[in-house]
Amino acid sequence: MKKLLPIVFLVLGLGAGAAAGLFLAPDKSAEDHAEEDGAKKENEHAAEEKHGTEKAPVDSHDGGAHGNGHDGGGYEYLKLTKQFVVPLVEDDKISALVTVSLSLEAQPGNAEKFYRLEPKLRDAFLQVLFDHANMGGFDGEFTHSDNMETLRRSLLEAARKDLGDEVNRVLIVSMSRQDT
Repeated sequence: MKKLLPIVFLVLGLGAGAAAGLFLAPDKSAEDHAEEDGAKKENEHAAEEKHGTEKAPVDSHDGGAHGNGHDGGGYEYLKLTKQFVVPLVEDDKISALVTVSLSLEAQPGNAEKFYRLEPKLRDAFLQVLFDHANMGGFDGEFTHSDNMETLRRSLLEAARKDLGDEVNRVLIVSMSRQDT
């Protein structure tokens, strides 16, 4: 009986796992909707490439000027493909890790240039993030608006060195800190 009990538990565990997998699996209609959305996005992307010289519509409320860019009209948003991981060092030891996700708000038609220069941009952004960490920018209340504005300004300067004035803003999409 002692030798049979582990086998019974193994079979019960496998059965429970299979049942949970079937029960918790997404229904087919959700997958169908996701596939349809993916097909629509591919068609939209193909249309954008075909008509890449067209400008995005500008919001009429700002009179055609891009102003502060808070309305989102007339800009495209370019997401950096990977997060940045910044180690925070205290007494020659890593005391915490900060992860940051960034996007750029830019004039329409810069996506190709952006993705071609992404490795260079990532290098510049990473240097800015390291400098910010070394100055204590991620210590204490690192999400305070003054700290965030200083970081955004430094990141924007780095972006404009490579992409010029086509970049309107650097958007900090997410930021988290995990102490070790």
